[in-house]
Amino acid sequence: MVFFAAAISRSILRRAAKPYVFPRRWISGGGASGVDGIAAAGYHVTGGPSFMRGTVFWEPNRPLTIEEFHMPKPKAGELLIKTKACGVCHSDLHVLKGELPFSSPCVVGHEITGEVVEHGAHTDSGIIKRFPIGSHVVGAFIMPCGNCFFCVKGQEDLCEAFFAYNRAKGTLYDGETRLYLRSNGKPVYMYSMGGMAEYCVVPANGLAVLPNSLPYTESAILGCAVFTAYGAMRHAAEMRAGDSVAVIGVGGVGSSCLQIAKAFGAAEIIAVDVLDEKLQNAKVLGATHTINGLNEDVVDKIKEITGGRGVDVAVEALGKPLTFMQCTKSVRDGGKAVMIGLAATNAIGEVDITRLVRRQVKIIGSYGARARQDLPQVVKLAETGIFNLRDTVTRKCKFEEANAAFDDLNHGKIIGRAVIEVM
Repeated sequence: MVFFAAAISRSILRRAAKPYVFPRRWISGGGASGVDGIAAAGYHVTGGPSFMRGTVFWEPNRPLTIEEFHMPKPKAGELLIKTKACGVCHSDLHVLKGELPFSSPCVVGHEITGEVVEHGAHTDSGIIKRFPIGSHVVGAFIMPCGNCFFCVKGQEDLCEAFFAYNRAKGTLYDGETRLYLRSNGKPVYMYSMGGMAEYCVVPANGLAVLPNSLPYTESAILGCAVFTAYGAMRHAAEMRAGDSVAVIGVGGVGSSCLQIAKAFGAAEIIAVDVLDEKLQNAKVLGATHTINGLNEDVVDKIKEITGGRGVDVAVEALGKPLTFMQCTKSVRDGGKAVMIGLAATNAIGEVDITRLVRRQVKIIGSYGARARQDLPQVVKLAETGIFNLRDTVTRKCKFEEANAAFDDLNHGKIIGRAVIEVM
C-alpha cells in the first residue's frame, strides 16, 4: 500500500535538494503611509491622488515588494473595486515558487472582497444597476468573458478567454493589463484581477453582490476556496445526499470541501491530512472521521470506515502524484475521484488502468466553478450560516505581511485560510 506520508517525505527531499526560502519579513517597498505623506486610506478615485499601492511578484525566490501604480482604469463591462481583503492561496504560492509559469512582474491575489468605486466607460446599464457605486462585492478567481464557446454553453469554468488571456498572458480580454507602475509606466500583469492591491479591475461577470451582513475579511475566501469546493461537489462530483466523501488535504480549499459536502447532505465525511491541528479543525467543519496519513494507511482506513467498499466521492486537494493515486484507490467501484489540487508543471499521476475500466472508476478534474451561476449560491450559503466562514479563516494579516503569510503557507503553518486585510 502507498502511504500518504511518502508524498510529504518526497516533497521535503525535493526542497532539500533545491532549497526554497521565502523570506519571513514584511514586504519592502513604498511603505504603509503611501506617497508624499498621504495615507493609503486617503486614496480616492475622484478628487485625490491618481495612484495606489500593490504587491509585486518579480521572480521566484525574490520577496514581494510594495510598489506604486497609476490608478487602474476599468473599460466597458469592468468595475474598479477598492479592495478590502484578499485571500492567501496555494495557487499564488505555486506562482511565487516558479512551479506554475506566469507572466512577470505581476500582482497576485485572486480571491477578493471590496467596494465598487467606478464603472468602465460604456458599461451596460444593467451592470451599473446591479452593481451601483458603493456596492459591496466578492470576486471569483475565474472571470468569464460570457461570449466564448464554453461560456455560451454554461461552462464558464472553461472560459476560453480567461485561459487564453489571463492565465496565459496575465491580461484582461482585450490583451492588455490594467496595471502600470507609477515610476516608469511599465506594465505589470494580473493573476486573475491582481487582488493584492488597494484597487483592482474586475470584469462584471466575475462579481457577485456581498450582503452587508457578511464581513469583508472572512468573505474573501468565497471567491476561490469556497468557489472551488462548490464547483467540485456540485458539478464534478454531482454529489447526492447520503454519499460518503473523503477529502485528502484539508487546508483552505479542502476544509471548504468538507463544509460543502455537509451542506449537500453527505452521510460520511472523511478528512485526511498529516497535521493533527488541521484534522481537529476539520471536525469543527463537519468531518465525521479523520485520518492522519503519517500514522495510518489512508486507503486501507477509508475502506475500513466504509465497510470495505470505498467512498462514493474522493477529493484530492494537494496536487501531489502520490495523493492522486490514493484518491483513485479510495473510491468504490463506480465512484468518482475529483482532482482539484494544482501541481507543479509536468507532474504526472498514475492510475490502475484495468480497475479504471472494469470497475467504472471516474477521474474528474475540477478547476473552480461558474461565476454567474455559482458565486451567488456560494454567497447564500455563507449568508444563511450553512457555510462557517469564521472557523475557516484562521489568520488575518496586514497588507505589509504578505511575505510572512506565504512563507507560513509554504511550510504548512496555516491551519485553514489566511486573509490579508487591505482596507
